[in-house]
Amino acid sequence: MTKKTVCQFGFILFSIFLLSLPALGQGGRGKARINGVIVDEAGNPIKSAKIVVEFLGEGQLKLETASDRKGEWAFLGLGTGTWRITASAEGYLPASLDSYVRQLEINPKITLTLKKPQPTGGGIISDEMSLELLDKGNQLFSEKKYDEALLIYEQFLERNPAAYQVYLNIGNCYREKGEYDIAIEKYNIVLERTPLDSAAEKEIASKAMAGIGECYLKKEDLESAQSYFKKSIDAFPENELLAYNVGEIFFSNQKIDEAIQYYSLASQIKPEWSDPYYKLGLVYLNKADYASAEENLKKFLTLEPDTERSASVKNILEYLAKIKKMAVSQ
Repeated sequence: MTKKTVCQFGFILFSIFLLSLPALGQGGRGKARINGVIVDEAGNPIKSAKIVVEFLGEGQLKLETASDRKGEWAFLGLGTGTWRITASAEGYLPASLDSYVRQLEINPKITLTLKKPQPTGGGIISDEMSLELLDKGNQLFSEKKYDEALLIYEQFLERNPAAYQVYLNIGNCYREKGEYDIAIEKYNIVLERTPLDSAAEKEIASKAMAGIGECYLKKEDLESAQSYFKKSIDAFPENELLAYNVGEIFFSNQKIDEAIQYYSLASQIKPEWSDPYYKLGLVYLNKADYASAEENLKKFLTLEPDTERSASVKNILEYLAKIKKMAVSQ
């Protein structure tokens, strides 16, 4: 048996292993659980925040809940795939992130921080009409009524022309509408007006850059997408979740080599975090690079040795060991 045949046999073994696992959810439905917490900029929990999760694959499933008095929330019955989690609350700008959810593991807890809208030259916006407009726009966005949301955000800007942060929301609307050039234009307004004097401002800028990167990725301009994702991370380099989420975006778009780059970066920023090593193991399996997959999955087990997810990793490593033994015996 040749080495090539051994590798092919190993792939077949791994495929059989995957097929023996419980069926993955269809149309976004399955057995996965995700949970998290909604906090303000001081780290205080936000009660009654609205949380919407939306499946970005086929099926367009969307679920909704509210945070409890501790700011905590959870969803059950999710399928494997990329989900967009959006949180909003009265008087706050919404926050969202995309997360790849799996049924055969414990998914990491998600923390979303909601910020008060704050113009560059003044205090926090507090007039009732402005806050009502912002809340209404956020609600319409969560309902995918992007044109209606845009009208409300424009009304908000008429009352608060210095509140440049809302252009992030406007850019998100155009991105979801598929009008990527206009979205990029709005994200650039955020970049032009953000002073970068504080961590909060750097985070806003990094989100705008990531938004531009996602638009370019949707336009199949990989070089520009990577450039803006890099700028996003450079603007907020201590945030391992940002690098990890960029990896998730690339992985969900089947850009395997790029996903490896950003998962690796996340592991460098926070070496004690198990999730990037787990995802690196899966990505290398996709490339049939079994040695690198084994290395990262073993690292994962040192950090997370006894969970539901680690049990599936141990099974994968057993198959990889059989493949290696067969290759050596030839």
